[in-house]
Amino acid sequence: MEARAVIKYVRIAPRKMRIVAENIKGHSVEKAITQLNFTPKKAARILLKALNSALANAEQNSQIDVDTLYVKRVYIDEGPMAKRWRPRAMGRATRILKRTSHVTIILDET
Repeated sequence: MEARAVIKYVRIAPRKMRIVAENIKGHSVEKAITQLNFTPKKAARILLKALNSALANAEQNSQIDVDTLYVKRVYIDEGPMAKRWRPRAMGRATRILKRTSHVTIILDET
């Protein structure tokens, strides 16, 4: 039985999130929480929030044994981009893309 959690429109680039997400794939929930607690990146705090949410969702289901859960999949998808302009030399402007992410964590029993 699976449990999942989704966080949308997180204001961090998906490329930065995927670096931290690779560290917790396939690990038990306890090991993933420990790993995220000691990772000094903004993405780790966001993934920890999603992991705790997925764990709470699993606790609501009586058919799932919470002690045997592991991180089955972590998806970091690209969300909409906010477009800003930065002034440059000779009256020109360049576009700055402020990227967002959608985070999905799926937990499953071993």
